[in-house]
Amino acid sequence: MAESKASVTWQENKAFMGVSPSGHNVQIDADKEKGASPMELILLGLGGCASYDVVAILQKSRQDVTDVRCELTAQRAETVPAVYTDIHMHFVVTGQDIKDKQVEKAIQLSAEKYCSASRMLVQGGVNVTHDFEVIAG
Repeated sequence: MAESKASVTWQENKAFMGVSPSGHNVQIDADKEKGASPMELILLGLGGCASYDVVAILQKSRQDVTDVRCELTAQRAETVPAVYTDIHMHFVVTGQDIKDKQVEKAIQLSAEKYCSASRMLVQGGVNVTHDFEVIAG
């Protein structure tokens, strides 16, 4: 099993500086004044992981993709711990002659096989759903 090491250091109030395993700094702030909150970062991580997969799979299937955006909508439990209960991912894929079937397949492969963040959340009981639209451009 591969090991990763990261660190999070308190700065002030509810603000922290995270250092990723690859050495990148990430500002974290539970008050959302100096950076994204920890739960917001989970959403961004999921969106980034799945979007990377979708782009890579579409490129490998020779789709002329010029842009991919993942819009995430999440619901959290009303009691502590306020975990995500439902996350919906809407992919907006732009390009020339993009085939809907290829986009659908790319999203499915990401969700069921490649996206570690998605698999982890689903296995933890989060209902993660997907849909998409294709824009010519």
